[in-house]
Amino acid sequence: MNIEIQSDQDFLPVFVEKLDQDRSFANWQLFYSTYQVAESKQIKNFHDLQAPHLLPHVNFLSHQLACVKQVLHRMNGRAILADEVGLGKTIEAGLILKEYMLRGLVKKALLLVPASLVNQWATELTQKFYLPVVTSRKKPIWDQDNIMITSIDMAKREPNQSIILEQQYDFVLVDEAHKLKNHKTKNHQFVRALNKKYFLLLTATPVQNKLSDIFNLVSLLKPGYLGDYKTFSEKFGKRNTTLENDAHLKQLIKQVMVRNRRKDTGLEWTNRNVETVLISFSQEEKEAYQMLQNITDDYASFAKITYLRELCSSREACYLSIKKNQEQVQNQKKDYLSLLEKIETLPNHAKAIKVVELIQSFNNEKCIIFTEYRATQVYLQWFLKQHGITSVPFRGGFKRGKKDWMKQLFENHAQVLIATEAGGEGINLQFCQHMINYDLPWNPMRLEQRIGRIHRYGQTKDVHIYNFAIEHTIEAHILQLLYNKIGLFERIIGDLDAILAELDLSHIDKEVEQIFKESVSEGEIKIKLDNLSSVIVNNLGQKEQENNYGNRESS
Repeated sequence: MNIEIQSDQDFLPVFVEKLDQDRSFANWQLFYSTYQVAESKQIKNFHDLQAPHLLPHVNFLSHQLACVKQVLHRMNGRAILADEVGLGKTIEAGLILKEYMLRGLVKKALLLVPASLVNQWATELTQKFYLPVVTSRKKPIWDQDNIMITSIDMAKREPNQSIILEQQYDFVLVDEAHKLKNHKTKNHQFVRALNKKYFLLLTATPVQNKLSDIFNLVSLLKPGYLGDYKTFSEKFGKRNTTLENDAHLKQLIKQVMVRNRRKDTGLEWTNRNVETVLISFSQEEKEAYQMLQNITDDYASFAKITYLRELCSSREACYLSIKKNQEQVQNQKKDYLSLLEKIETLPNHAKAIKVVELIQSFNNEKCIIFTEYRATQVYLQWFLKQHGITSVPFRGGFKRGKKDWMKQLFENHAQVLIATEAGGEGINLQFCQHMINYDLPWNPMRLEQRIGRIHRYGQTKDVHIYNFAIEHTIEAHILQLLYNKIGLFERIIGDLDAILAELDLSHIDKEVEQIFKESVSEGEIKIKLDNLSSVIVNNLGQKEQENNYGNRESS
């Protein structure tokens, strides 16, 4: 390519003329304005953060600013952000990205977040950080210099994956990064293959105990930092150690992970008031529950537990489930037909009646209801409408735009949001202060995740949590022998998470499910649940003693 260069014949005569006549060379006001712009963009000290001064509308907390400085100056832009739920990991990540862009170090960025949170991330980064983000649509363009927000499922789908892996990213972020702990998954392998300079992994789940999880996440972040897995497991695994009581391993992880706890931030949190609401079945419901128990006594499958849980939730959930699986119970078809006829005649569910009574006492204040079943969600929406209570549903099957719409309707119009488990992850609902756990999950960590939607930084009022359970049923066993005995709400949730991981009970709901499946009587179920909770409580007690001893030593 030939480039023609021409000399400016007019500059020198004009310059000499202005010198001779002592005239100005440019407009002073324009020069001064240009000078001010250049000065404002000048970075005089590498260690000072520039972004907070340009974002006066955001109230950054001290632990967030400390986190950003640590990632930028000590971790070279590669870190695990593992703050507890509600402490602002999104704010920290947005501030880090903004800071790098102001310094001219990031132009092209890829943010991989859960599909349901793509729009929420885009709103947060646009409104709070003035970042020109792009969200993936049906035909995203991957080869431009921009900040692209997408889900990992969209990114790894062909032809997207091939194009993305050809790109050179200045900055990559993965939200809910605990899902990458298994190095054999396609998600892990895809993220590892990305060409990236700065790299953030966000997770509220502490990376503390399972050695393979620690190794896989840290190696994804900084390959080779912990050596190869064989050497790593030989060094730490043989001592059966955990991160908390191995000073060397703890120090190594501290170099790549920022973990802020609520108790350490010095922030004033609103109170969390928890109330157990035990409900009695009506006589007709008791008869149906007993009938279902009798039919399923010899029915050794997961359906036995499922049907009982569903009947504790709603007639609709249990009825539809039995109808769907009728082909599998041909040998007991008459019994099931009689049960279905019985369920058809049941009155409105005792739990639903209590929900209406409770919500009517809230004086039009917002409330979120969590249920495990979609059929129950539909029933509750209908039942609330019969009593003049406005509500909107929220579930995993909704597309991204509809989820945002439901959240907006809840905030601005409806009094109640009825959510399945999809509502327990990611969305922020600080404007709501009441939560009804209509159906209790069998994993305490899932319950804490639900509560984290309303009890988080930015909540200005005390929050009220109501845990529903039907007396003398499978629900009551779980509530009394697991939740109450563990003392979930009186303890530090991070400690519980660590203990469950240490005992290899990260999926405690599966452990409980196994107890119900393998037990031959209600008495055996109670004994096994009691033993399970006793093991957890004993280990929690030891953990708290270690923490107290460590605090005395450090002081």
